[in-house]
Amino acid sequence: MSTKSTDIIIIGAGLTGLSLAYYLKKAGKQFLLLEQQDRTGGVINTVTENDFTFETGPNTGVLSSPELAGLFEDLQGKCSLDTANTQAKKRYVWKKGKWNALPSGLISAINTPLFSMYDKFRILGEPFRKPGTDCNETIAELVTRRLGKSYLDYAVDPFISGIYAGDPEKLVTRYAMPKLYALEQNYGSFIRGAIKKKGEPKTLLQKKATGEVFSVKGGLKQLILTLNDEIGIDNIRTGCKEIKVLPLDGGFQVSYLNTSGESVDITASRVVTTVGGYALPELLPFLTDDLLKPLANMLYAGVVQVVAGFKNWNGAKLDAFGGLMPTREKHGILGILFPSAIFTDRTPERGGLLSVFLGGVKNPGLINKTDSEIETLVYKEIRETMGTTEKAELLKIFRYKYAIPQYDMSSGERLASIDKIQSTYPGLILAGNIRDGIGMPDRVKQARQLSELFIP
Repeated sequence: MSTKSTDIIIIGAGLTGLSLAYYLKKAGKQFLLLEQQDRTGGVINTVTENDFTFETGPNTGVLSSPELAGLFEDLQGKCSLDTANTQAKKRYVWKKGKWNALPSGLISAINTPLFSMYDKFRILGEPFRKPGTDCNETIAELVTRRLGKSYLDYAVDPFISGIYAGDPEKLVTRYAMPKLYALEQNYGSFIRGAIKKKGEPKTLLQKKATGEVFSVKGGLKQLILTLNDEIGIDNIRTGCKEIKVLPLDGGFQVSYLNTSGESVDITASRVVTTVGGYALPELLPFLTDDLLKPLANMLYAGVVQVVAGFKNWNGAKLDAFGGLMPTREKHGILGILFPSAIFTDRTPERGGLLSVFLGGVKNPGLINKTDSEIETLVYKEIRETMGTTEKAELLKIFRYKYAIPQYDMSSGERLASIDKIQSTYPGLILAGNIRDGIGMPDRVKQARQLSELFIP
């Protein structure tokens, strides 16, 4: 057994843990980053195979927070942003047997077949409707009240499927979409709020949070590799099995088995966990069931991603970010992204690359289907929605049982439990996507804010 000590231990080397470690390294802090897998990055990974470059986890991010923009500015020259092609601004939604582009302006909003004529007229009154008073109102309730049922069915429902793989009838707006909730509460209206926020002065860094869809030159894995280099190999431990945290007087003891099977104990004054709620009971065995239950029982959407690469694409034109499938259309997929349309150099010259997503909270059983069953379903959907009967030269299936946490009605209880744990055990911080958002901008923002707790 070996025993060591450090100031701060970070558990989990996904984007949150890596970003926090990066900021701590910049500040000259003493820390260790522990990861159970044999590599860092969590679900973020890029693979090049058979002339295709594809992501096995998140395909893109959105440059929507100053903190994320600041991180890329810090890494300039070491990690290059790859912003999406202009055609990727177009998003399709499936309705009655064909893809329809989401409106991008007044004329297209009037002409789109996605929304009912009643709701198109009704939206004119949105700025004059009173704000809601139910702080636990679901996204579906809010959108129906302010915009109408057709906007829920053919804009918000597919959008929520694409972001959360979730159910707008279950997700609570103030937790799952806090910016949307704030528009109504602070400005009284989505439309009035969006106009006023657009006119508010911004700092230079805020202006760099352009909202553009992005990746990294060479794929998102390059961001992970760059952060690894900046943090330094001496500050990262991978292959750490059976990690456990126990409180000590004035700090904590963290134990794990290293890659040689040797037991390692490390003492630290502060510990930050960035793992999922489902992993916390084993990681923090000293906590009582009443504190752990709201975290351990957190609902996750299980997602299957199927990457299909075609060397000679002959289907529908790939001229958009992708297409989303509304629940009411009763297809077997959540949506299809078009990575070869979003970024260049991802396929052979005349090739096409699709990322098909299945499962989610509305179809949880799909993740348990066999590869053969999933392949059959995906080819059926590609044939019906993308107009090709060709077989892909590349077909890869990835399953994520705990893909996306759901910020539903239980979120208040979960957040209260986190607060109680942290106040009871000073120096223990529970972070990651169990709170503060699920996207890459949210993860970097949280890490930046946490780093400031450790930096005078």
